[in-house]
Amino acid sequence: MHDAELAALGGLALAAFLAATLLPGGSEVVLAGLVALRPELTLQALLVATAANTAGGMSTYLLGRIVPRKEVPPQLAAVRRWGSLSLLLSWVPLIGDALCAAAGVLRLNGLACLLWMAAGKGLRYAVVVWAAT
Repeated sequence: MHDAELAALGGLALAAFLAATLLPGGSEVVLAGLVALRPELTLQALLVATAANTAGGMSTYLLGRIVPRKEVPPQLAAVRRWGSLSLLLSWVPLIGDALCAAAGVLRLNGLACLLWMAAGKGLRYAVVVWAAT
C-alpha cells in the first residue's frame, strides 16, 4: 500500500473515531468521497471506518462505565430492557452516543456491546459505500 493510500485511510479513521465521540463530525462524507475517488480501497475503507467508529463508540461506553453509579436513572429503561442489542442503533445521530454511554453506565457486557455496536456501524457504512458506488 502506498503512502497516499495510508494517509487517506488514516484520515478516514480519525474522522470515523471522532464522529463516534461526543465531538461533532460526519465520517460518512469522508468515506463516500474516498470510495468515489479510490474505488479499489472500498473494502479497506469500509473496515477502517467501521473499526474506528466502533472504537470511538467504545470510548464513550468506557466513559459511561467509569461514572459512579448509585441509582440508575429511569431514562435508561429502554437500554436496560434491550441490553447490548440496543447498540445496533449506536450509529444514529444524537441518540447513538447516549446509547453507548448508557450501556457503560448500566455495566452491560463489553464484548456483547462491542459486537452489536460494530454490526450496526458496519451496516450503516455498508449502505454509505453502496450509495457512493
